[in-house]
Amino acid sequence: MSRVFISDLHLESNLSPRYKSFQDVLRNASDNGDDVFILGDLVDVWIGDDDDSSFANALVSDLFACTRQVPVHVMHGNRDFLYGEEFADRTGVSLVRDPFVLDGNDLPHRVLLAHGDAYCTSDVGYMKMRELFRSSEWQDQILGSTLEERRALARSLREQSKISNDLKAENITDVVEAEIEKDLDVHDCKAMIHGHTHRPGIHQLHDGMKRFVLGDWDRCGWLLRQQESAFRLECFAMQPN
Repeated sequence: MSRVFISDLHLESNLSPRYKSFQDVLRNASDNGDDVFILGDLVDVWIGDDDDSSFANALVSDLFACTRQVPVHVMHGNRDFLYGEEFADRTGVSLVRDPFVLDGNDLPHRVLLAHGDAYCTSDVGYMKMRELFRSSEWQDQILGSTLEERRALARSLREQSKISNDLKAENITDVVEAEIEKDLDVHDCKAMIHGHTHRPGIHQLHDGMKRFVLGDWDRCGWLLRQQESAFRLECFAMQPN
């Protein structure tokens, strides 16, 4: 079995080069029979399953076409935590919890999948905000507002997030590896795959554990490819303008 892992695409428009590259990844996965795992922040903001924009409709359509051929698994990130059952029904994707244990006879060991933001525990302010945004009370309140109100809120939150991150030290916005190692022990896993930090790489942890970090789609696209027992982090050129 082969799998492809991506995260942090931050898609905003179905007419952008980034979106065209995303379509390429889905087509290649369909052709090659790869399971697809999207570990959060597929889109820059998801304002609800009732979004009627051309972008949302295109995304639903492209995911549905892919899920007719191969399984697609989607995890909530810190930008798209409002995916609901309607989104899953319309696209055919499987919404997976965070963290999620990946196990199978084709794997050398159990692998823990996560978006990654839950391990940024040094950023106390962000952790408080994450708790609020993941609460059912806050989400119900937001989804009860109009689409235009939600679009305005999304613009405001994006701007606040950019300003806040620009003011923080780099180590504050990264994961705390001790927290990851603790979760790997709890779930009896030997490796973790996560995104969120926009710092792609492969890190050796204690007792032979590994941490694979997916990159954000900015100057290039990133994916982690698993074929049999081998994992390979790949950076690829995206579609030109």
